[in-house]
Amino acid sequence: MRLRLEPDLKVIGEAGDGQAALLLAVDLQPDIVVLDLEMPGQDGVATTKALRSAVAGSAIVILTIHDDVVNRARALAAGATAFVEKTGGLEPLLEAIRRAAARSLPAVEE
Repeated sequence: MRLRLEPDLKVIGEAGDGQAALLLAVDLQPDIVVLDLEMPGQDGVATTKALRSAVAGSAIVILTIHDDVVNRARALAAGATAFVEKTGGLEPLLEAIRRAAARSLPAVEE
């Protein structure tokens, strides 16, 4: 809900588990997907791997309470663009989303 208050962000979908997130992302083709590392049914790493194949253009930001070297490495190896700890507050998440969006924008031709 908090992301919807940001004037430069537009939330176009929300899912309750990894499989639903994958199906929704395939349908909506979002620029950014924010996933929790721990989700019912299919975790964030498995969902990230699946998204890399199904929605290659989407940047993926992983949000988690488990900020450790192993989980960070697994998420990034799966294709996540960023890895953000939940306890860090909203600003690190917003920063990661905006950085991911800036990377996914097409180059402007002059």
